[in-house]
Amino acid sequence: MRKTILFCTVLFVLAFPLMLKAQNITIKGTVKNNATGEPIPSASVTMKESVTNGTVTDSSGNFKVIVASLPVTLLISHANYEEHKEVVNNRNDVTISLTPVSVLMEGVVLVSKGIPTRIIDAAFSAEYIGPGSIRQLPTTSVYDALASKKGVDLTSSSLTFKTPSTRGFNGSGSTRVNQIVDGMDNQAPGLNFFVANFAGLTELDIESVELLPGASSALYGPGGMNGTILMNSKSPFKYPGLSIQIKPGIMHVGKTARDNSSLYNDYSFRWAKNFNNKFAFKIGAQYISARDWLASDTTNYLHSGTSGKLIHGSRKTDPNYNGVNVYGDETSIGGNDIKSIFTGGAYLLMAQDPTKAPALMSLLGSDIPSLSAVSRTGYYEKDLIDPETKNIKLSGALHYKLTDKIEAQLMGYWATGNSVYTDDNRYALKGIKIGQYKLELKHKNWFLRSYTTQEDAGEAYSATIATQYFNEAWKRSFGEVPPANPAKFFDYWYGQYAAAYWNTRLKGADVMTAHNAARTYADQGRPEAGSAQFQQIFDQVRKTPIPNGGLIKEKSQLWMTEGQYSFGDAVRSAGIIVGGNYKRYILNSGGTLFIDTIHAIGVNEVGAYAQVTKKLFDQKLTLIASGRFDKNENFKAQFTPRFATLIKVAKNNNLRMSYQTAYRFPGNLAQWDRLDVGGDYLLLGGLPWVLDYMQTAKNPVHLINPDGTIEPTPYVYKDFKPETMRSFEIGYKGLIMKKLLIDAYSYFGKYEDFIGRIGLYQPGTGNAYSIVVNSANKVKTHGFGLGMDYNMKKNYSLFFNVYSDVITDVPSGFKAYFNTPKYRLNAGFSNSGFGKNQRLGFNVMMRWQDSFMWEGELANGPVNAFSTIDAQVNYKFPKIKSTIKLGGTNILNHYYKNAYGNPEIGGLYYISYGFGL
Repeated sequence: MRKTILFCTVLFVLAFPLMLKAQNITIKGTVKNNATGEPIPSASVTMKESVTNGTVTDSSGNFKVIVASLPVTLLISHANYEEHKEVVNNRNDVTISLTPVSVLMEGVVLVSKGIPTRIIDAAFSAEYIGPGSIRQLPTTSVYDALASKKGVDLTSSSLTFKTPSTRGFNGSGSTRVNQIVDGMDNQAPGLNFFVANFAGLTELDIESVELLPGASSALYGPGGMNGTILMNSKSPFKYPGLSIQIKPGIMHVGKTARDNSSLYNDYSFRWAKNFNNKFAFKIGAQYISARDWLASDTTNYLHSGTSGKLIHGSRKTDPNYNGVNVYGDETSIGGNDIKSIFTGGAYLLMAQDPTKAPALMSLLGSDIPSLSAVSRTGYYEKDLIDPETKNIKLSGALHYKLTDKIEAQLMGYWATGNSVYTDDNRYALKGIKIGQYKLELKHKNWFLRSYTTQEDAGEAYSATIATQYFNEAWKRSFGEVPPANPAKFFDYWYGQYAAAYWNTRLKGADVMTAHNAARTYADQGRPEAGSAQFQQIFDQVRKTPIPNGGLIKEKSQLWMTEGQYSFGDAVRSAGIIVGGNYKRYILNSGGTLFIDTIHAIGVNEVGAYAQVTKKLFDQKLTLIASGRFDKNENFKAQFTPRFATLIKVAKNNNLRMSYQTAYRFPGNLAQWDRLDVGGDYLLLGGLPWVLDYMQTAKNPVHLINPDGTIEPTPYVYKDFKPETMRSFEIGYKGLIMKKLLIDAYSYFGKYEDFIGRIGLYQPGTGNAYSIVVNSANKVKTHGFGLGMDYNMKKNYSLFFNVYSDVITDVPSGFKAYFNTPKYRLNAGFSNSGFGKNQRLGFNVMMRWQDSFMWEGELANGPVNAFSTIDAQVNYKFPKIKSTIKLGGTNILNHYYKNAYGNPEIGGLYYISYGFGL
């Protein structure tokens, strides 16, 4: 035994120097840009023989790796350059040159749930914003740049709440488009739509954004009827180091609803560390603050059931004035109620002073029949909503490679702040908080992830409802009619209004003068906006939950587990993927938004999908078939197939055709909504519980026609069903001479069981409701898009796109919310590097869209045609890894609205400093 130990010891001592020599072969090198010769920092350098053994280049493009033996093959990659393989045979320093990726061909599109596909080879329409483009964008965020992509509409409810939509169905909060961030459904669980990028990735952590217009339910599930947005973050393995961006600016210049120009602030950082390509982490934060754009449309609006129209008149000319962005004036009385109050007021005045009786009796005969309605006096949006919009985002992730092929990820995103959202009201999202947290195991052939979304509405409130309750808290509208105690009649607002009206008429004034005098009298002592009294009362009512105030208590949750497996290594003849998921919503609004007064509402969904891809004729023909099965516990199961063909007519020139089906289960609001919107009706969902709530067995309800008339026969409830659609699309994408990229498509779609709202009136109670129903008509859409991107010499490039979407066969009185102009176009001209050492750059982008009629819950009205220009010029300091950028959005400062009832958007001008971008 001792001899054995001695022998092994001697052998180890003799071999140790050789082992050290074998394990200490150091390769040093530099990675440079082959076009400019500049060093490339943060490039990944790994060995082909062991992907976990590697490093990244430093700020000077230098690297050092230790290998066991030579020769060795190094793999060098960077998001902005083509991947390179370098065979190293000796220890001498090596210089490796990388070729910049053409913006026309950069990146991949994950159209097949994680299976990389060149964008030119995508069998479906796809738009892409990659790393090379992101650095050159003139917009204040990557998210805003989606508006320059063909097929996209952008609705701006506020500075931090912008909603991209596709194929025409446009609105504040898109229920027909999925937004997926690092594999997580980014929707707010209670609302069932994503809150822009408010709770998404920080600006410096966005690697790419992919947009798949058209039906995508077959792979991405409910909500993807019209498209899916995929936002991908930067891996700390691939993007280590520190990045900082400081972007101050100025807005509200010139014509503006705000009194003065104000500052815009955007600060962000990201830090990532890679340990031997085995373990890595990243943290990031972003802070945005500004005085928000302000909705200030004072046009008079006449509600008619769940619809309405713009009418002439102002507060001085119409006693029932209801300004679009004036709140509190939704409280109104008309018909028999107003006649009863005015008649009662006249008789009480006669009782107090009998000498007025003859004149008042004469006025009653002439004025009472002509009385229509009178509304309370409202306040402007600037008086009611905190002007400071804020968005604070925090993010972090841990990445660990369990093996060479399996990576574990633990990540979280959390956001809070203030924003404004437009729907049936203008909702102030004050102190809203949304967090998403994920644990995932990832392999090139499979993934398994679980995540949750936690939503807290904070002090979110409805500006309309809160202001109506403000008016009531200051002075009640009316009490008992006729009053048990006549003396109390004149304590109420409408009683004072009636008394002042008759007294003014007795003095010989005309009707309109009397109405104005009556309002002035009834509004005596009304708190002035911004005063201590105003703020004290308003804070009280906005913090009181609906239905007694304006507060929305919303703490809903989403829990999701999903997995996918690709048979890429097991089946060589075809690409096959299968996957499935389990999803659970927990709706908890305390009765302020849903019918969940007693307990939270749970909603379960399960889904499964599969896709088969087959390449034929030497990969000149690609056939794709996919299908998805989903079941929501409140609806029948849905199966959605999708078929596509890609024909390679020449190298980098492909013709694509697809038949796609899609569906969406009605969202949580559409199912369980019970909301007092402050008008003359109540918003309800569409499930059968609404019949019990309205007590239709005892008091039947009747349909309200678009013109306000009531159908004589009772309304018959029909089963509430998911909305479905079918579409056919044909397209072409080709790269010509490696310089010109052309993408064109045309589509036709048909929707069945279209989801919308109707108005119901209940004669037995006098109540009015708005419920969610399916349309009996088959609604049809069609459209086209054409885009061209051209790369010129010396880093110049330009792009142009035009697109159109049209809807037909919408039944009369049915609100489709197809809010888009018939034609839109975008164009741009840029240079990524010119001048000495190619350090200067610029980008100019123009957008134009035609006028159209907006159809919304808050109001219907015209959206005028507009054009806007975004631009930036930048200068790079490679030695200190810094970039200075001067730019602006809507630089000509032509104020415009892209949705009716939303704020006007003016110019925003900024200067930014970026480090390590």
